[in-house]
Amino acid sequence: MKIFTQHPASVGENYLQHMGTSLSFALPLLGACLACLVHAVLPFMFEKTGSRIITRLHNRMVTHRDRRAGHQTQASQATQ
Repeated sequence: MKIFTQHPASVGENYLQHMGTSLSFALPLLGACLACLVHAVLPFMFEKTGSRIITRLHNRMVTHRDRRAGHQTQASQATQ
């Protein structure tokens, strides 16, 4: 079942770890989506909620990516 493990392995995770990480992004994004939908109809509500959630998730993803990049670089150097 390489199709389920190839991408998670490329970011240093197993299938379940990757599922957890993905859900930790998906659920806040769902919240941001709902806040934006309400804001579209009632512009006085959730004025910055969607933006704040997206910014927080972006910062978390970039930090996570940088940490993983260092992990992959070290792993690559160790095998050479």
